[in-house]
Amino acid sequence: MLKFLYMKISIKKGFSFGLTSGIITTLGLIIGLNSSTHSKIVVIGGIIVIAISDALSDALGIHISEESENNHTSIEIWESTFSTFLSKFIFALLFVIPILLFSLSIAIIISVIWGLSLIAIFSYSISKQQKIKPYKIILEHLTITIIVIIITNFVGKWIGTFS
Repeated sequence: MLKFLYMKISIKKGFSFGLTSGIITTLGLIIGLNSSTHSKIVVIGGIIVIAISDALSDALGIHISEESENNHTSIEIWESTFSTFLSKFIFALLFVIPILLFSLSIAIIISVIWGLSLIAIFSYSISKQQKIKPYKIILEHLTITIIVIIITNFVGKWIGTFS
């Protein structure tokens, strides 16, 4: 994560957005689908679908956002676009690994720990770059991630009552 400090701003923007969104979105999806279906194949399918569709969607969103600012070069816009797609796609797909290797209940725990750890490490990198106390930014980012996990768990359980 230390290389993050030395990335071009356009790549850093896409990477940071993709990493954060990839982790939080995928954790929410995993927790929600597990709570509603308790099906390994449904969770794996959801991860793969979201890795593709949400990565493409977010990359286009960053692309259009950068264009609308009207102060970036075409190369900078495409660097942000590609770094958003690749980081979102890769970080989302990483969550398939524990699902494939472990029982679903264990894989969910591993995924939550893995996701929270990555958010904490990345938040620490950001705090060092901004020269602010790490605990503030780490706590803020972990709190948001945990809120997503809690909400998607309850929504998944609620949806599971309809089957």
